[in-house]
Amino acid sequence: MTTDLLGRTALVTGASRGIGFATAAELLRRGANVLITARKAELLEVAATELRELGHPGQVSTFAGNAGDADARAQAVARAVTEYGSLDILVNNTGINPIYGPLMDADLGGVSKIFDVNVVASLGYVQQAYRAWMAEHGGAVVNVASVAGIRSSGVISAYGASKAALIRLTEELAWQLGPKIRVNAVAPGVVKTKFADALYSDDEERAASVYPMKRLGAPEDVARLIAFLVSDDAEWITGDCVRVDGGFLSTGGI
Repeated sequence: MTTDLLGRTALVTGASRGIGFATAAELLRRGANVLITARKAELLEVAATELRELGHPGQVSTFAGNAGDADARAQAVARAVTEYGSLDILVNNTGINPIYGPLMDADLGGVSKIFDVNVVASLGYVQQAYRAWMAEHGGAVVNVASVAGIRSSGVISAYGASKAALIRLTEELAWQLGPKIRVNAVAPGVVKTKFADALYSDDEERAASVYPMKRLGAPEDVARLIAFLVSDDAEWITGDCVRVDGGFLSTGGI
């Protein structure tokens, strides 16, 4: 068992299921203590119980709060520092996508909410982590973007625009916060989660057929990449957005 993150503290947002849950599990497996956050306390507690039952060396705790709420972000960061004595790793995984279809038909209130949660809240979490711990001690941040932020998708265009902004934010933060703090992003293709269910559930075989790997992603595929990026093995990688898309973008398709 690799325990290269032993003694470090991670905060993972949107971690009650999907990519966030898998990331928490992988960080725990590698020895980190992890605070998981999401909006619903009951789902978080179920997730925490499942994570503890895995028997990994790290400890896990929860904080229920909305990523779009500045006070909740501040409290989550403070909780991690108070409970575990540091905040070395931040994974901004929370994302929403309530809008599908052409931008000309999009509700602007919904578009604003997408950017507030997917982009502004991510910056807010980095600010809080910086002030509470990372400015003095350093750390690593990973923002979960999407291939939709790299290439136009059409149907999830507002979401894609927000993820493109998140990728640019990642680059700006890496420049401004180096050398003590590394900031990277990951860009998954379609991953089999409840969040992405509408993109594949009607015909998973057809959805997977456009991928060179001939399958959709699993949350663990993304989690392992995130764990690498926050580890010392990636100590000279910052400001990057790493695709984890089964080769999807290499095909030129959408």
